[in-house]
Amino acid sequence: MPLLNLSHITTYTYRKPVSFGEHRIMVRPRESFDQHLIHAELHIDPAPSDLRWLQDVFGNSVAIATFDRRARSLVIDSRVKVQHSPAEVEHVDIEEYARLYPFTYSSEEMPDLLRSIERQHLDPLRLIDSWARRFVSVSGPTETLAMLSEMTATIRREFTYVPRPEKGTQTPIETLTTRRGTCRDYAMLMIEAARALGFAARFVSGYVYSPTARDQRTGGGNTHAWVRVYLPGSGWVEFDPTNGIVGSRGLIRVAVARDIYQAVPISGTWSGFPGSFLDMTVAVNISVDPGVSIDLPIVGTG
Repeated sequence: MPLLNLSHITTYTYRKPVSFGEHRIMVRPRESFDQHLIHAELHIDPAPSDLRWLQDVFGNSVAIATFDRRARSLVIDSRVKVQHSPAEVEHVDIEEYARLYPFTYSSEEMPDLLRSIERQHLDPLRLIDSWARRFVSVSGPTETLAMLSEMTATIRREFTYVPRPEKGTQTPIETLTTRRGTCRDYAMLMIEAARALGFAARFVSGYVYSPTARDQRTGGGNTHAWVRVYLPGSGWVEFDPTNGIVGSRGLIRVAVARDIYQAVPISGTWSGFPGSFLDMTVAVNISVDPGVSIDLPIVGTG
């Protein structure tokens, strides 16, 4: 049960002083049975004239900052301490009726899951559908968890991870066609593939760290993205196609949403002379609290 210290610093720099519009900040980890927020602080420079908190429609914690003075830089510095009790794949316990695919969600759950089952991207040639169907057995029963686990592992094995600092994401069809992308591209591909098979799936934004020195994770040093699929009996289960893992081991959730654009860590506006914007840098560091005794070393990925 590691106790993690997490630092997330985002810095925007400009040639000349600019004014800042409202900024929406989602960097505070979610409270849950497997992750408990011990301490959190958010420092912003220049200091905002007003900072208020709210919970969005998905229950994510959002800070809304407004400013009343100009500056040549904006620094958003989040420091948190999290107690993490990661859920392993062995703890995924699916209801009997849903252990084999296909199945239908219960009438009690379906109304709340429908929007997470709806496809979000056009697929006129049904390329995503065809790719998703390759994981359904044609010669016998298809185990639900094994099918989703194999989809996760296949993306990790057959696609090339290419970091991309620019905002936005490829379409799932672009990712499928080029066989390359970032963690957020992989997540959107798997979400659409899972939805093509009738599963409720959501986008997750957060952080990744290496549970042990022998078990290094891809995607550290920045925010990370993965997938949650709703499985009766276990609820929302984590699938990380970038690392090919199932369960929350090494993953800290910050925001959960139906679509990637509802889970952007930081968004806002600025106004000033054209060409004033110079750069944006993001530095994420995760380390274990030195005062905590654990069986295995926890290594932050930077």
